[in-house]
Amino acid sequence: MSRTVVQTESAPKAIGPYSQAIVANGFVFCSGQIPLDPATGAVIEGGIEAQTHQVLKNLSAVLQAAGASLGQVVKTTVFLQSMGDFAAMNAVYATYFTENPPGRSTIEVAKLPRAALVEVEAVAVL
Repeated sequence: MSRTVVQTESAPKAIGPYSQAIVANGFVFCSGQIPLDPATGAVIEGGIEAQTHQVLKNLSAVLQAAGASLGQVVKTTVFLQSMGDFAAMNAVYATYFTENPPGRSTIEVAKLPRAALVEVEAVAVL
């Protein structure tokens, strides 16, 4: 099995013992991205819409570093601090996955790292 670690300065550095993504056997397994500004490491200001945009920008940067794009994503998992944010998150999400969107699960969780409102992880094909 081939296994390659993905690391880019265009997305936030990992805040724990994990990689931004791993490429293995033609797949890209992206760790969950939260709404951190890659330059400062701080959670961005704003509500669920602004945070969802930042999360998907970060995810896109990790995918690009792996040689893929959002268009190659086959599955995402969205973690929300509140299911009350579902409609607003979904509206932003839809602007990033406009054609043949991937499979997706959305889960409400008690807390996310750094008090983020949203986190998204993804699997893509190369």
